[in-house]
Amino acid sequence: MMEIIKAKLTQLLRKTNIKGDINFSVPPKADIGDLAFACFEEAKLLNQGSVLVAQNIASRINDDLQGESPLAKKDPVSADIKEIIDKCQAVGSYLNFFIKPGYIAKVVITKIKKDGKKYGINKNGKNQKVLLEYPSNNTHKELHVGHLRNICIGNALTKVFTANGYKAVPINYVNDFGAHVAKCLWGLKKFHSKETSPKGGEQKWLGDIYAEASQYLAEHLDSKKEVEELQKKLEAGDKSIQPLFLTTRKWSLDGFKKAFDELKVEHAKVFFEKDVKSAGQKMVDQLLKKKIAQVGEGGAIIVDLKQFNLDIGLLRKSSGTGLYLTSDLGLAVAKNKIFTKVSESVHITGTEQNFYFKQLFKILELAGYKYKMTHIGYGLVNRPEGKMSSRLGNVILYDEIRNEVYEQVFQETALRHPDWPKEKLIATAEKISFAAIKFDFLKHEAAKIMIFDAKSATSFDGFTGPYILYAAARINSILRKAGKGKGKIDYSLLTQPAEKQTVILLGQFGEAIKKAYANYNPSVMAKYAFDLAQQYNDFYNQCSILKVENEALQQARVGLSAVVKQTLENCLDLLTIDTVEEM
Repeated sequence: MMEIIKAKLTQLLRKTNIKGDINFSVPPKADIGDLAFACFEEAKLLNQGSVLVAQNIASRINDDLQGESPLAKKDPVSADIKEIIDKCQAVGSYLNFFIKPGYIAKVVITKIKKDGKKYGINKNGKNQKVLLEYPSNNTHKELHVGHLRNICIGNALTKVFTANGYKAVPINYVNDFGAHVAKCLWGLKKFHSKETSPKGGEQKWLGDIYAEASQYLAEHLDSKKEVEELQKKLEAGDKSIQPLFLTTRKWSLDGFKKAFDELKVEHAKVFFEKDVKSAGQKMVDQLLKKKIAQVGEGGAIIVDLKQFNLDIGLLRKSSGTGLYLTSDLGLAVAKNKIFTKVSESVHITGTEQNFYFKQLFKILELAGYKYKMTHIGYGLVNRPEGKMSSRLGNVILYDEIRNEVYEQVFQETALRHPDWPKEKLIATAEKISFAAIKFDFLKHEAAKIMIFDAKSATSFDGFTGPYILYAAARINSILRKAGKGKGKIDYSLLTQPAEKQTVILLGQFGEAIKKAYANYNPSVMAKYAFDLAQQYNDFYNQCSILKVENEALQQARVGLSAVVKQTLENCLDLLTIDTVEEM
């Protein structure tokens, strides 16, 4: 919605003969204006001081708005601009514009009521196809907080791309064939061959065995040869190991599905390393023929990327064994066969793989792949006592996080609502706990290292998911008490500063969606949701809603509350967070 107002302001500024680019920012304080235009570039073009230029333009615009200048009488400002702009004020080198509160309230609220769940979205992507690959988890290991951060980012980016008019296609690439599988199966055979897997806890059992085997192998280096032999059998499809491999693989996949369902992950396609490895080896042969790759020392196959400052990429060991790059090349081939006319492929992994993906993308580019390739790297998730490692067995598991957060939220909800039936307590606590987890993981920029603390994440105050859900629940209570309004609502009555600032923020929702897409950064949406919840609470505290005597004003404020709720729901949906009716 703010784009319309900016377009009108641009028309107004062009009438003053401004030649440079016109861009707007939001002033740091609401009392000095709603939108600002910096005069530095124009001052350079005119060879004048920027403060003087701002003062001259402000004077001209205010005269034009009042129709007092000779030029304004010949070429008057259009009525719609006069309806929008209250005044223009020079503040230092900036032109600060004040928007008429009644106008913006009427336009923004009407737009939100009309668009509903579609408010804020755009069609800029023109339905171009974008693949988003996440969380790239490994079988024979449990999901941990790193995967959880990956999933939260991937889910949110899928929604953000869709909201910007793209056909977002979430896919997954599961490593079911690497050294970690061999370690796990070796540990199972060596230490637990006579045990029966715990029913319902198979995935955790495998994770514990992997950690146990990793520690043992670190202390008994001579046993590594046994693991290498087992891995060769796996890659060769040896029948002696296949039944155990397939059974344990299924345990992992079943565990993943349960977690993915809880987190609302819906992949259009899942690729497995065992299915693409041979295609990767064939592509390595093709790269050799095209002289993109070459034979290195000892017979290994490499790609020399030094001219691109990307060192040397190792595609195949001298033993003939493939590596991660080999499999990822095979994955590119497989994706190309299934998904046509792809405009971009987005890969979400830890930041430690930043360089690796630069190498992979350059090799694919040299091989003739034309679509845009993007890597989103996210930082580590630590607990207060330090870095985690699945090899050392001190990893923070997804199940542990989910259960810990749920217990805290359930206790708080039960304390607040002792009269609620257990079913309602459970359902509400589940929604709040997932909101707490997802929001806490998404409020940080992806590349930054974060520390997850369940206590702060579940707080009902501050920059948290529960705080935002509480704002939406408060509005639900107001709407229930208000009932249905009568007749047409006059939103031009919403002229108080807190009302105006709430409306302006509502009008910026579409821009936030565009910014989140442009920067591949869903934390923009988390910040917007928090800002809107906070602004609504300011409005709630400063402006009486249900107790105001003027019935028309009451209806307008109830209407404003309703569209805040709608916008909060739209924003949280982009983060795959559900609201609750009561808290």
